[in-house]
Amino acid sequence: MAGITLRGLSKSFSSRDSDVAAVSDVDIEIKDNSFVTLLGPSGCGKTTTLRLIAGYMAPDRGTIEIDGRLLSSPGSVVPPESRGMGMVFQNYAIWPHKNVFENVVFGLKIRKVPSADARRKVEEALALVNLAGLESRYPGELSGGQQQRVALARSLVVEPDILLLDEPLSNLDAKLRERMRSELKELQRRTGITFVYVTHDQAEALALSDQIAVMNLGRVQQYGAPFDVYAHPANRMVADFMGLVNLVPGKVRERSGAGGTVEIAPELAVRVDKLDAFSPGDAVEVAIRPESIKLGASPPPGGAAAGGTVATISNHVFLGNISEYYATLPSGLTLRVQTHPLQQFKVGEACAIEVDATLCTVFHAGAGEAKAA
Repeated sequence: MAGITLRGLSKSFSSRDSDVAAVSDVDIEIKDNSFVTLLGPSGCGKTTTLRLIAGYMAPDRGTIEIDGRLLSSPGSVVPPESRGMGMVFQNYAIWPHKNVFENVVFGLKIRKVPSADARRKVEEALALVNLAGLESRYPGELSGGQQQRVALARSLVVEPDILLLDEPLSNLDAKLRERMRSELKELQRRTGITFVYVTHDQAEALALSDQIAVMNLGRVQQYGAPFDVYAHPANRMVADFMGLVNLVPGKVRERSGAGGTVEIAPELAVRVDKLDAFSPGDAVEVAIRPESIKLGASPPPGGAAAGGTVATISNHVFLGNISEYYATLPSGLTLRVQTHPLQQFKVGEACAIEVDATLCTVFHAGAGEAKAA
């Protein structure tokens, strides 16, 4: 199989008034036999990065290497068909006038694989994606999930070292997407192929990935394991993009060793373990995940100094597996809180609120995105 190295990768497109940087100085090391996701909002550069890896365009600056072999540099690009990669597109890109077998075997015919070997390989690929027995059906006779599996089988049948997937589940309904997520991850484990996956869906990225590259404005904001990206965001953009978060203004009250106390309201302060870059009096912004806040019937021992105080429930949303509360402090600050659905409070009810400071991240006030990976 194969690993991928991106070094200083940059690509711009010309507009009427100026050049627009789609990808800027991207540095990523993708290990062999790993599942890596390029994640970010629309226009962040993730699909352009994938197309650069595929060889559909040349970089303006930087290089792409596969196991030390140079594939892309400015003015020199190994064509897609010579890269040992498969590609699965968002719209499946399967031929409606060809049946499943004909769609999947196409790449093998181009490579002039003998008929008997080609049939065996197609049967193996269809079994791998749970489509055995459907060889004679046409795309119009298949569900969306089955059509997506045809696209996967067509890419897998040529035995690529790397599989590139550009938002392949975006056209499926929510339940089918969830089922296909599990199948994709299991498929990657079974085949040992390096997967590079593009999506804007945070849940998909967290569920599938060994590593996530969060992108915005053409740059990698953070590259790391799913838990690290979620629990320890590198900047405000990552914190805000990776799931629900309370981003609240605060002030460093005091320092103690590497950590200290941050006041997020007159009646509520949190003690954090890491405040290396801050001094007493600094204005900061604190990222608090809704699941890192606890509600209770009475204030925690230690009160505000221990990260707890009293709040009033101002709104409640029942979401089935969780309940979401909006808890308003006496100072007017409202925090979004997620609890077990059996823990119930009424709107207008007073309750204790406690913030788990070990899961909080502190940023400089007004801090934006990282300038580069």
